[in-house]
Amino acid sequence: MLPGNGPAASVGGNLMSGMQPSDDNDAIAIIGFAGRFPRTKDVEKFWRHLLAGDELITRFPGDWEGGVTPAHGITPEPEWFDAEFFDYSPAEALLIDPQQRVFLECCSEALERAGCDPARYSGAIGVYAGTASSSWRELLQADKAMASTLRRFQLHVTNTGDFLTMRVSYKLGLKGPAITVQTTCSTSLVAVHLAVQSLLGGECEIALAGGVSIQVPHPVAIPYDGGALAFDGYCRPFDARAQGTVTGDGAGVVVLKPLPEAIADGDHIHAVILGSAVNNDGSDKIGFTATSVQGQASAIRTAYEMAGVDTGTVGYVEAHGTATSLGDPIEISALTKAFQNGSGRTGFCRIGSVKSNIGHTDTAAGVIGLIKTTLAIEHGRIPASLHFEKPNPNIDFDSSPFVVNSELTEWPGTDGPRRGGVNALGLGGTNAHVVIEQAPLRDAPPDVAGPHLLVLSARTGQALADSAARLAGHLSAHPDIPLADVAWTLQTGRREFECRTHVVGSSHQAAARLLRRAGQVGTGPVLPPLTFLFSGQGGQYPGMARELYERHPAFRDRIDECIGLLEANLGASIRKILLADPGEEQAFAAAGENLKSTDTVQLTLFAVEYSLAGLWQSWGISPSSVLGHSLGAYAAACTAGVLSVAGALTLVVERGRLLGSLPAGAMLAVFLSEADLRSCLPADLSLAAVNDAAQCVVSGTADAVAEFQADLADRGIESRQLRSFSAFHSHLLDAVLNEFGSQVREVELRASEIPWISDMHGRMVSPDEARDPQYWVKHLRQTVRFADALSTALDTGPGILLEVGPGKTLTTLARGHQAFSSEHVLLTSLPRHTEKTSALSTVLDAAGGLWSRGFSLAWDRMQPAKRRHVPLPTYPFQRKRLAPNTFSPEASGSPQSSVPPVRADSEPARSDSHQAHTAATDMGERERLLADAFREVLGLQEITVDANFFDLGGDSLIAVRLADVIGRVFGVKILVRTIILSPSVSELLPHLSELLAHLSPQDEY
Repeated sequence: MLPGNGPAASVGGNLMSGMQPSDDNDAIAIIGFAGRFPRTKDVEKFWRHLLAGDELITRFPGDWEGGVTPAHGITPEPEWFDAEFFDYSPAEALLIDPQQRVFLECCSEALERAGCDPARYSGAIGVYAGTASSSWRELLQADKAMASTLRRFQLHVTNTGDFLTMRVSYKLGLKGPAITVQTTCSTSLVAVHLAVQSLLGGECEIALAGGVSIQVPHPVAIPYDGGALAFDGYCRPFDARAQGTVTGDGAGVVVLKPLPEAIADGDHIHAVILGSAVNNDGSDKIGFTATSVQGQASAIRTAYEMAGVDTGTVGYVEAHGTATSLGDPIEISALTKAFQNGSGRTGFCRIGSVKSNIGHTDTAAGVIGLIKTTLAIEHGRIPASLHFEKPNPNIDFDSSPFVVNSELTEWPGTDGPRRGGVNALGLGGTNAHVVIEQAPLRDAPPDVAGPHLLVLSARTGQALADSAARLAGHLSAHPDIPLADVAWTLQTGRREFECRTHVVGSSHQAAARLLRRAGQVGTGPVLPPLTFLFSGQGGQYPGMARELYERHPAFRDRIDECIGLLEANLGASIRKILLADPGEEQAFAAAGENLKSTDTVQLTLFAVEYSLAGLWQSWGISPSSVLGHSLGAYAAACTAGVLSVAGALTLVVERGRLLGSLPAGAMLAVFLSEADLRSCLPADLSLAAVNDAAQCVVSGTADAVAEFQADLADRGIESRQLRSFSAFHSHLLDAVLNEFGSQVREVELRASEIPWISDMHGRMVSPDEARDPQYWVKHLRQTVRFADALSTALDTGPGILLEVGPGKTLTTLARGHQAFSSEHVLLTSLPRHTEKTSALSTVLDAAGGLWSRGFSLAWDRMQPAKRRHVPLPTYPFQRKRLAPNTFSPEASGSPQSSVPPVRADSEPARSDSHQAHTAATDMGERERLLADAFREVLGLQEITVDANFFDLGGDSLIAVRLADVIGRVFGVKILVRTIILSPSVSELLPHLSELLAHLSPQDEY
């Protein structure tokens, strides 16, 4: 119990002077914040203004009575709001107090800055905040076009401060406590204190805390004698010329998290809260609105005791600092009493007040002071407290611990971390103080060179373009931020919306350049089917697995698995081919020579394709179907579960051995249709593959292939010899089919777990086929009918084909297929051997392509090391002005002024409206009027007759308004439940017509 006061609520730990806060499990990290400030819409610009010593208060010129100068800190465009982003109809958003709209936006931004996506965060997130009183309800009721449809309960829900935090929890999907706080000027700092208690008590894992005070329209407050407002319009805390405070608008919110969890999660920690305390002056003062030295000192002292901090180590205090003749001296006396604690030490702590920059922001003042102090501690610079020249004669600074920080100052050197305090005093006596400290030093994650995947999403195409432009500018301006951390923050710390794009960059400059021209991709309501295409022989090259092997364990483990299942010498040879480094010229050339051997090239390709499939699956990408071309069928079957990796390798080894035992062969791609080719194909050559309507492959001995190629050239027919030294799928294999069949019968064959498209006949492989050894014997010999297989993959409609192997051979074939359309997407996993693109860039670009089309990626498995969240530009809200008269024709210049309301003065009176509409036979006219009613209550310019009222942003309260408008227009009364059961114009129209035809105006339907 503190002497002379009630018990002070407090939180904190036991950190001693100079100890790092990371040792204390009770410390709370500030991991994000957002705000709105006079003349300023975001924290970054606000901080720049503070560093520049800018005053952001607006003074109103004119010949005011008494020579006063009215002033106010005006927050820009508070009535502008992105209703669509928060799933509000414009008309519903219009009813909501702008303070609550602004605070909702701030909470969304703060979570983004903290790298927290509520939809993917498993813990509970709480909200603690308060709001100032509002006159918005009166403005709405004064709008004659709206007044007749406004309901008292609807205005209560949209304008009462009680709903501030619950609205945030509802719209952002937060499951922790939602507590609205009201302690006048100390509201938002008390909210911080309560949020910290909630975190320490385990009620939530993350907490948002803050407040908002925005008046619309902004007031022109005229000072009067004996009042608290400054006559000259300047707020001069602690100065001899101080005449009082200046009012201002603002909002602020901080994101809080227990320090150990913030460190473990890799959050960006701006500062750490070590302790806080809240109390009330009680009756120990001269009046209800007066302040008490003893009460304030008690709360301040308790905060530092609970934090375990010696006040002598505190370098700065953000005071309440209202610049009133009575308030400032009392506050400094209380701070002095708490800080000196009998030591008599003076002049060691700087003090200031952000009110000198922006005015008194009422319920938001405390958290804005906290944001300012947090930034000062983080950056080691204390902004100037403005307009201080000579101290208030009632303040004895000489014998106090404090020096007014009247100019921008580097934080004084200290043996320990930087520490500060924030003071807030509520009119009525509720005092709050928070102790904060510099974030603990942490070793930076290891730098990860190379390309990184940056992903962006938004609700609209314009917002996506704006996001890309913002991020590009940020990367250009901050080349010191690790690009891997930027990628991680975007991947895991942002909500995922319908419009998406991605870029892959190895540097800030490259990523920024790509972002400026990034296109938009829409995910659609349903994921498109995804087919893995496993390529056959021809695209192989030395070192094709090296980059992925070095970076990604899932890929590396499968490569090692394959090599471990092979004989030692063969496995070592395969490893050298796969991991060959172009920088080691001799070894790289030797690896290229080894790839000319049929057995090694087949095993090398299988290992790469099997490992690529495993990499994709480890990233959360599973195919809807698989399709392999010739050799690729083994990797496809393995991925589908038909073959084990050991069984597949056994068959690939035997396949290579048998092919190697045959005479040398060759293969020739011929650009003719199958029918045209068969008409001129020599008897000593076989049709090995039909890849396209106008592209086939023939196979046979090298001499026969060369002779046929010369004959084709003489006839002007294009052909190209393939990189093969064996005659795959030719009559030459007839001699080894029985031997291969014996080997297949030794391998376990299972039914397919993933639909598997056969490249032998083009249809899905049946369970009986998958278990039949003879299928693989036929597959070795018969023609590859890849064009038919592509038809099966493409004819199902929109889909994605991902080539799982080196190069673009199969996706190129797919692009030329007659069934290919703009609804199909082609992606590749590895570059061609002739391309200078890295393997990492190619696979990440494909991953981005899948994400952009709605696929979820296991981001944590894609990063080689744990990363950190970093502050990045937040969502570019697409705001529109939503204020009384917004939807009326008289609202010139309004973004939505073209929406015509259903106006009472243009309608027949209720007494004859029933007769008029009953007599009307034009259903089109009724439909139009009903659609107008929908549009009026929703505030939308256009709707379709089949659009669902609730999908457009309607709810039960707006349905009440819709029923009222329908009654006013048609002269009948319709029940809300009818609207709920028939929520579109087309569904509601028959009910309305029946009502008009058979019921009197007084009846209900």
